[in-house]
Amino acid sequence: MADAPLRNVVVERPVQEPILCGSEAEKAARAQLLKVFGDEERYEAAKAITAARYASPPPAAAAKPKFADPTQGVTAATGPQAERTFIAVKPDGVQRGLVGEIIRRFEAKGFKLVGLKLLQPTLQQAQTHYSDLSSKKFFKGLCEYFSCGPIVAMCWEGLEVVKTGRTLLGATRPADSLPGTIRGDLCVDVGRNIIHGSDSLDSAAKEIGFWFKPNELVNWKACGVAWIYE
Repeated sequence: MADAPLRNVVVERPVQEPILCGSEAEKAARAQLLKVFGDEERYEAAKAITAARYASPPPAAAAKPKFADPTQGVTAATGPQAERTFIAVKPDGVQRGLVGEIIRRFEAKGFKLVGLKLLQPTLQQAQTHYSDLSSKKFFKGLCEYFSCGPIVAMCWEGLEVVKTGRTLLGATRPADSLPGTIRGDLCVDVGRNIIHGSDSLDSAAKEIGFWFKPNELVNWKACGVAWIYE
């Protein structure tokens, strides 16, 4: 028995409670095995083989995703000169159910939505938002109108999005707006012109910072960016 090849010598034992190291049962088992294998070195080798036989199988490798990442190889940025602008659907636009149409037009143009929320502005928020118009005689009515119901605040990202966003909106007076623009197609009265858009990079930065917290803006990869930007 002492000369038998080690690969054929395996201690078989039924499934049972584990033998604690240092216990009387472990000492008895050790003594019995030493009688069989004759020396400490062969005992340790046989014990290792037995441990391997009863060892738990290694954890299965994580399953590969079923679908490939559609954004793989596409940069997250919309371009080296990407800008952000603030767009708000005013209370009349929300009440008339035009939010989806306005979002559709910006998405169809190729801009990326990075911030969106529905909120009820206070009069004080409206006054802060339009503070650059505080000297105008229509300021009071404008602020009351802007705070009379919920608005949809949005942040859009893209190349020259401030300038192009203003073009999509149309002129402040709907009568002066060209067909194809939001105001040219969807409203008739300057006092109910349904949408606001930043008119400069500076005002965009101020308005985005006023209406959105940093963690409310999402940096994400758009899989179609390679088909919009060269």
